[in-house]
Amino acid sequence: MSDTPKISIDQLRIGLYVFLDLNWFQHPFAFSHFKIKSADQIKTIRGLGLKSVRYDPALSDSDSPPAAGGASTDATNEPSPFVRQALEAKRAMMERIRVQREAAARIENAFVNTAKTVREVEKNLFAQPQETVHQATQLVKQIADSILCAPELAIHVMGDRLGGEELYFHSLNVTMLSLMVARDLRLPPEVIGPLGMGALFHDIGRKEIPNRILMKLEPLSQAERHLYEMHCQYGIEMGQRLGFAPPILAIIREHHELFDGSGYPQKLKGEAVGLLSRIVALANHYDELCNPLNIANALTPHEALSLMFAKLRNKFDPKLLQVFIRCLGVYPPGTIVQLSNGVVGMIATVNTQKPMKPMIVIYDEGIPKDEAMMVDLERETDLNIAKAIRPAQVPTEIYNYLSPRKRVSYYFDASQPGQDKASP
Repeated sequence: MSDTPKISIDQLRIGLYVFLDLNWFQHPFAFSHFKIKSADQIKTIRGLGLKSVRYDPALSDSDSPPAAGGASTDATNEPSPFVRQALEAKRAMMERIRVQREAAARIENAFVNTAKTVREVEKNLFAQPQETVHQATQLVKQIADSILCAPELAIHVMGDRLGGEELYFHSLNVTMLSLMVARDLRLPPEVIGPLGMGALFHDIGRKEIPNRILMKLEPLSQAERHLYEMHCQYGIEMGQRLGFAPPILAIIREHHELFDGSGYPQKLKGEAVGLLSRIVALANHYDELCNPLNIANALTPHEALSLMFAKLRNKFDPKLLQVFIRCLGVYPPGTIVQLSNGVVGMIATVNTQKPMKPMIVIYDEGIPKDEAMMVDLERETDLNIAKAIRPAQVPTEIYNYLSPRKRVSYYFDASQPGQDKASP
């Protein structure tokens, strides 16, 4: 953008798309380039001590150069009182971002610890069945309590610094997403535990399937597919040995049954599949689309939801699919988006009550990646999401800055209300 034309400060007018060649913390605006929308913004820019600014004719309301003249300005290196006040607001915003970043680090640590616990459970399940099932039950209770008791539910996308726990992410993701749906449906407390346990252990029967089938990247033969589908039956047998209650066993049996009757093992249709199993089947399918065995086939969260709604809608309970999309938002965490002002970012956090107003990590080449700006669309009311962008379409430097995850994993903020919120 260095070849964009310059104009003097007294040529500023509403409708111009301008670039401020200042560090992010030296001006009070959320972005360093934007379209001027008000006389107040002109007044603020004039108080920054700049003699001129760059502007983009193509993004401005008129591509003809603005006329000289207009209100004069005494450009000095000292910001005006008006700007000093606006910079105070910017500093408050920076403090909120710092608090949000600390909260994200705390939540990520909680996620890693939970994934480690899931690994311990899976490792010790048959060596120490009684103690391990008790440990899993306590874990599910803790997760369920944190999800159901929070006044607002914030879903965070996790980073990649997770230390080899990847194998346990699928069952953890399915558990999280299933309990998210249960919260929205206000399911009675007595079914929450079985739902969480069923989601956590839905794939337990895969332990009996040979790795050559589980890890095969090419399509399975008919015989291999039949053997793979036996993991539901094997899972029930293992669950019975572990003393699982009937509702948990039902989820293990039915988590691949689909609403249109095209699933397995029994080709059950509609409400012949239990409600809890229908919830887990939905969460399971979504996570498999986002995190397939062959990562090259992975869909973005936005693409996965779009596919499920547009082409696979008949395979899921329509009410549950509606709830699922409402909670995650049309643009779930992990989606790369372009905002209405042209800026590119990645959705980091979604509040299930306001899914169209997520928290977004913004790409800005002038800000170090570790200090990346976070914009809360609930606060920035004149901004919205224009579209989702496939990672392959994003320039390499932006992709690396935002570091979209190879795997999409979610976790919920388990803090007490207000613990990680800065005061406005």
